Amino acid sequence: MTNKRTLKKAINMICEELFAEGVAISLYGPRPKKDVEALLFSIVKMQNNYITRVSHPEPGMSAKAYYKDLRENFSAQVGEITDQLNS
Repeated sequence: MTNKRTLKKAINMICEELFAEGVAISLYGPRPKKDVEALLFSIVKMQNNYITRVSHPEPGMSAKAYYKDLRENFSAQVGEITDQLNS
């Protein structure tokens, strides 16, 4: 398992890339501005949520299982946002 610092950097980097892609779509894409703003807000909210969850693991759950579940949930949510950006 990677350490918390590396995991936080990876989450921040992925969210920054998603946000930059969303800004590019808002500037050059045909989508309504309100939809893109809601998507950008959800990216920022997701980033804050997962960074907080890295710092404060759930009690009663083994660390290995907790961080595995965290990475899987994060990957799933990133996939959903990517699909929304591509549509």
